[in-house]
Formats: sequence, C-alpha cells, structure tokens
Amino acid sequence: MSPNDGLNRRAFLRNAQMTALVGAAGTGSLGTVAAFAADVTPGGKYDFDTPYNRIGTDCIKWDRQIKLYGKDNIAAGMGIADMDFRCAPAITKALAKRIQHENWGYLDTPKSFTDAIVNWNKRRYGIDINPDLMLLTTGVHNGIISALEAFSPRGSKVLLLTPAYDGFYGDISYVGCTPEECPMKLANGRYSIDFEDLERRISNDTNTMIVCNPHNPTGNVWSREDLTKIGEICTRRRVVVLADEIHCDFVNKGNKYTPYSTLANRDIVMNSITFKSGSKSFGLSAMKSAWMFSDNPDLIARVRAHHRQDFSTLGMVASLAAYTEGGDWLDQLVPYIDGNGEFAESFIRAKIPLIKWVKAQGTYLAWVDVSAVVDKIGAKEQAAEANKTSTSRKPITPENIAERWFVQNAKVQINAGSNYGLGGAGHMRMNLATSRKTLELALNNLASALKKA
Repeated sequence: MSPNDGLNRRAFLRNAQMTALVGAAGTGSLGTVAAFAADVTPGGKYDFDTPYNRIGTDCIKWDRQIKLYGKDNIAAGMGIADMDFRCAPAITKALAKRIQHENWGYLDTPKSFTDAIVNWNKRRYGIDINPDLMLLTTGVHNGIISALEAFSPRGSKVLLLTPAYDGFYGDISYVGCTPEECPMKLANGRYSIDFEDLERRISNDTNTMIVCNPHNPTGNVWSREDLTKIGEICTRRRVVVLADEIHCDFVNKGNKYTPYSTLANRDIVMNSITFKSGSKSFGLSAMKSAWMFSDNPDLIARVRAHHRQDFSTLGMVASLAAYTEGGDWLDQLVPYIDGNGEFAESFIRAKIPLIKWVKAQGTYLAWVDVSAVVDKIGAKEQAAEANKTSTSRKPITPENIAERWFVQNAKVQINAGSNYGLGGAGHMRMNLATSRKTLELALNNLASALKKA
C-alpha cells in the first residue's frame, strides 16, 4: 500500500460510493466488504453501506475534528458516539410534515407520544412503564442531573463502574459531587465487575450509583445475575441506582439486554430509576428528547421537585415517528452494525497486530487496547515532556498523544481512553456506527500508519 492510499479525504468524498475501497482491505480469510454486507439488510430496503457526507453540517463527529486538526487531516471521524447514517425515512417524513405548519408556539405533549414510549418498551423488552411515573427531559444528562440533585447532596459520592462514559463525570461535577470509581476487572479482553470492591467503596456519603447498561465504553451487556448483585448491594446499603439504558437497542447476537426494571426482586426495582432516549437508537441526539421512569412513586416525586420537565417540538415529532414506524429500520440497522463489529475484529486481528480488541457484547463502540501503540510511539515519554510546559488544567496523557498520532499519521480520529476514568489507560474508543466502507477506510489507514511506525 502506498503512503497515500486511503488517506485522501477529498478523494473519499468525491467517490461517495467508494466502490474502489471494496477490495482495498484484501480478501483471503477476511472476505470482502461486499461479503459482509450481503447478510445485513434483508430485502435491501435500507441502505447503510453508502457513506453519508456529514461534513459542513457543524457536526461534532466530523466538523469539530476538522476544526481542531485541519480539513486535510481527517479522513474518518470515528470518535463521538453518534451515527453517520441517514435517519429512518419515517422520521424525515414526520418532521417535514410538521415543518409545513409554520407556527412554533408552546407544545402540549400528546398522549400518543407517551403511549408510543410505553408500547415500544413493552413490545420489545417486556417493560411495564406507568406513564404517571415517567418524566420527560431534554436529555439523559438532564435527567441524571435532576436525580443526583434529589438524592446526592453536594460533596457526596456517586458510584461508577470504570472505565465509564466521560459524560457522567461532567454530570457528577455539575451537582458538586465526587465520582467514586470502581475499576472493573479485565481478563482476555473482557470486563467484569469486582463486587467486593464495589461494596467496599460504599460509605455513609454514597447515595447513588450510575449503572450504564449496555456499558459505555466497554460494551458489556450486563446479565440478569450481574444486575441483581448490583441491586442487592445498593438496596441493602441504601444507594439509589440510576440505570442509564440509552444503548439498549444495540445488543450484538448471542447477548441479551436485561432492563433493570424487570429484575425479579421488587425491592431492587423499587430502588431504581431508568433513563432512556431515542438519541442513540435513531440518531436523534440533536433533537433533545429523553425520559426517565420508575416503579417507585416516592423516587419520582423527589426527582420531580428538582426537575423542570421540558421538551422540543421536533424532538417529540421525531421520537414519536421512530417509536411508531421506525422499528423495521432499526431491526435492519442493528445487525449491520453487529457486522461492522465482526469485520473490525477480524481486520484488527489479521492486519493491525499493535491493536487488540475483542468484539463488544453491545453498543456500537469498540474499546480498543492501544497499549502497544503507546509504547511503540513513545507516548508516555512525550506526555511527560509535554506536561512540563502545559498550561492545561488536565494533564496530557499518553492516550492524548496517541489520539493526535493517529490523526497525523492515519487521518483517523478516535477518542483517548484516559477520558473515561480509571481503567482507561492504554485504550481508545472507536465508533463503529458508520458505513462499512468508511470503517474499512479507517482500518486500512490505521494498519498502513502502524506498519510504518
């Protein structure tokens, strides 16, 4: 492969179909991209394989990286956790219809909207949501902040399984609390919970625990047994569980999502609040539409006292369309992204020996081990040197150095693992929710760059 193969962003955009890339990764044991794509969209109704150009739309995933690193230095934005696909056609149709009514006054949320949420969760996951115990919010972050303000006084601790989604740290800091990090155990590329350590970390000033299921960034889909153990500890120690299940629709084959609210022990369920949104499932993060619910009216009443229930008209319209007409689209998307995971795992194993990754159980994220890359490029030494003159409040980490190295040498942006708390060292988070062709471009670039490192 020549130094310029796969690295030219302009060529990538000019050739949106990217048919030339189909054979770029080679065949052999991996097979071609076309072979992977053949099984993922029954009937070919929805096209996830044609790259969709988001550049120039002020999106964080692409445009912010171009702003940071330069327009010629980003061939593949693989960081921020949103999807590169066109949204479900039913959503576009519903939004277009609403926009034809040229008045944007106060919204009276229709019963059909809450009914759609209740019916979706019951139909797909057997969750019984009492609409009277459901609160609407502009985002899961806003909901979690309201719950933390209700249960966690300023200066108290909030339990997290780490590495953990970096946004949780911002929520915890916003309410004046401190994260109590419980590092997970790692063996053969798989993470598990250290329950003894989890209980040891609970003190008199620990009132809440944020449980992410499926877990961002590691991709764990927690089993019923795992969740029950968490619940038993937290209920006994009077720690309210805040279950963030925003990634629940992305569960890879061979795994099963267990909603926290469906656990058999009713005392455990009554000690919890669940947070959900269509933002991950349907690519609606900009629409600001989410909700939280509990079986416990006392918990909801306490949160309500700290919560301003607000909503976006277009967010409601988009989510209503998603949950009433978008199921078929999602049913085709999930196996496509699962196929991306299979493709990435095979490619990395065969062609990028400096990176290690075991396919995740869920989410559309890859939490990759780049510790060998960190050593190869001298990232620890570079970080130590950079910190001598840095004026940033946050120390520069070896993973930050690796992130910039990947941009400079492969034109691929992925997120530094040090952003995700204890356990993030030597890792990076890569988003697989993109076309197979874009994913192959990114992996080819990484392979080419690391071969020359």
